[in-house]
Amino acid sequence: MKEILQRLTSHLTLDREEAKNVLKKIAGGEYNNSQISAFLTVYMMRMITVHELAGFRDALLDLCLATDLAEFDTIDLCGTGGDGKNTFNISTLSSFVVAGTGGKVAKHGNYGVSSACGSRNVLEYLGYKFTSDRDTLRNQIDKANICFLHAPLFHPAMKTVAPIRRELSVKTFFNMLGPMVNPSFPRNQLVGVWNLETARLYNYIYQQTDKNYTIIYSLDGYDEISLTSEFKMISNREEDLVDPEKIGYTRLTHEDVKGGVTVEESVRIFLNILEGNGTEAQKAVVIVNSGMALRKLFPSKSLKECFSMAEESLQGGKAKEKLKKLLEL
Repeated sequence: MKEILQRLTSHLTLDREEAKNVLKKIAGGEYNNSQISAFLTVYMMRMITVHELAGFRDALLDLCLATDLAEFDTIDLCGTGGDGKNTFNISTLSSFVVAGTGGKVAKHGNYGVSSACGSRNVLEYLGYKFTSDRDTLRNQIDKANICFLHAPLFHPAMKTVAPIRRELSVKTFFNMLGPMVNPSFPRNQLVGVWNLETARLYNYIYQQTDKNYTIIYSLDGYDEISLTSEFKMISNREEDLVDPEKIGYTRLTHEDVKGGVTVEESVRIFLNILEGNGTEAQKAVVIVNSGMALRKLFPSKSLKECFSMAEESLQGGKAKEKLKKLLEL
């Protein structure tokens, strides 16, 4: 590690294979906490390169507990987190909406990073039990159209750095890796990122795969479609800058998408929206994110048709039924 740190602090970078090897050694406990902290700090002071990010991703995928759900042709809806916006649980609500339309969702994630209460906190509060058991996950996705893959259960390599990340209490490159290392390897993905440079990195790496993806970045800093500004949309098909009003939505304020400050408040907001009783702004944000995800699953449908499917799932109670079924299972 001494040689690696000397290179990095001299403003040099790692190639893909070097990055992969160093992260595997970190995961294997070959370095002490001070060395790992110094390594993480480098990437707080400069942007990670595409080769470094790809190498770190390769390492985590090599070391993960892989869970094959390919037969279901799943989609993952998630964001990198780290945008500091404390929104309500948009991607998780959208995941249930997609499940309510018949889409199969394999959602990967961890506890909240940029919100006071992440989706994992909400699900635990509601009684969902995280598991890495393949048969259980297959049963959930078969019968409820959705399952949750809790990152710590599938990435034992992360145990080495987890306490260090908690002590540092700042965003690290591991936040960027989360959406890239879903252990079920979903072919479809709607992923939100916290800045445009990260979107470019994701796009470069995903172009080298067979993934059917769309990367989202709202220009005022949200890692999802917040409808508070124009948003960048980059996919394996196209790249576009979208004005909410051009796709039929009123522009919102930051207050409109604010989340709870406690688990209880976050759960109350979550259930209220899922029951179809959220504000018009809350429902609009969920529907537009769900619709974008559905466009990945149903490319022959227009965006307007996908928004209609999402609205029917949310307002017709189908999304709520999927949550109920999942908790029963």
